[in-house]
Amino acid sequence: MTKPMRVLIANRGEIALRITRACGLMGLETIGVYSEADAGLAHLACVDAKVCIGPASAAQSYLDQERILRAARLCSADMVHPGYGFLSENAAFAEAVEQAGLIFIGPSAQVMRLMGDKISAKQEMVAAGVPCLPGSDGALPENMQDTQRICDAIGYPLIVKASAGGGGRGMRIVEASKDVANAVSNARQESLLAFGKQDVYAERFLKSPRHIEIQIAADRHGNAVWLGGRDCSVQRRHQKLVEEAPPAGIPAHDLATLGAQCAKACQQIGYIGVGTFEFLYEDGQFCFIEMNTRLQVEHPVTEMTSGIDIVREQIAVALGHPLSFTQADVQCTGHAIECRINAENPDTFLPHPGKITQWWPAGGPGVRMDSHIYESYVVPPYYDSLIAKLIVHGNTREDAIERMRTALAETHIGGIRTTIPLQQRVLQADAFLDGTVTVHSLDQGLMK
Repeated sequence: MTKPMRVLIANRGEIALRITRACGLMGLETIGVYSEADAGLAHLACVDAKVCIGPASAAQSYLDQERILRAARLCSADMVHPGYGFLSENAAFAEAVEQAGLIFIGPSAQVMRLMGDKISAKQEMVAAGVPCLPGSDGALPENMQDTQRICDAIGYPLIVKASAGGGGRGMRIVEASKDVANAVSNARQESLLAFGKQDVYAERFLKSPRHIEIQIAADRHGNAVWLGGRDCSVQRRHQKLVEEAPPAGIPAHDLATLGAQCAKACQQIGYIGVGTFEFLYEDGQFCFIEMNTRLQVEHPVTEMTSGIDIVREQIAVALGHPLSFTQADVQCTGHAIECRINAENPDTFLPHPGKITQWWPAGGPGVRMDSHIYESYVVPPYYDSLIAKLIVHGNTREDAIERMRTALAETHIGGIRTTIPLQQRVLQADAFLDGTVTVHSLDQGLMK
């Protein structure tokens, strides 16, 4: 009898539990790693082996590549799944995993570097025919006079962005020509401190865009498929709070054209695995902003509408199998909404860690709760505040909204504060109901 392959899950929280479940369905054994602060994580009760990899600090545990690789060797792992966040888009880690003779569940380090740099990623997308924002052709030059000319040619308002990283760091909005030098200097300094690189570029700034995504999956056999679109416009400080699929009010034909362009781009760059193309959408036009070369937090809404287990496909592709479906097989139906429930003050967004004294998750037809918490679980202060993802599916968008309202009201989490009250307000807001939410709506107080 052949010994099952072993997957080390280099992550924590709900995504570690999600990956553990997918591996179980595939007959794969699992190895859980955890910090000293995470000994009580739910997935550790389900894995075949577990290893403590260091103290609470992420830098000394979940971000420590050598500790993770040591755990992989100790437990005879065959594969490493990075989840999202932490090392999931770290090309050096992907390379180290492969050099250790293991399979990295994700794209190659080369492709990760290509798409992780926003400048080279945009150049590849332009070459592939994917729509992009007007902007600088590469990094802005050191000579400020040349930079000034480039920015004046783009027009205002524009945005200066770091070529590396994300999360809103290394970004500056420029309203007028006189503000260019200061904005570029500040963006470079912030980028250098946050990401170790000071390359920045400029592109036209859209004042009221929506955030639209295309989910893709590609294998080693030349197949690349798109699985539908998502709207992730409900954000605060560049962090998503509510996602839905499909995007409301966007013609299906336009979305299909964009999806086909993204699939073609995957073939052009040699992308293998699952990933997401992110766009801004305004006045009927899509503009590429970046590609996430990993599993997205919001992948469940696409799973609910497509019926495809994205994590299972991701692992199968890494094993060398072809995708289990073709583009013609993808038939997205109904509407799905996800609320990211964070342990935060819903008004100030400050983290609110602590002990869970009550845990009553929503249930019923069309309701899915992805979470690692349980009654008496202590939410630690050291990591991202995401504690649960509540996902619903309905025949129509209206059905899904009503189901989500009911599910949010039914979910009770005691002992800490969460974002549920804010999400309840969002689902009552006119801008959300009529599908006109932009990426700025929540920060501007338009849905309170």
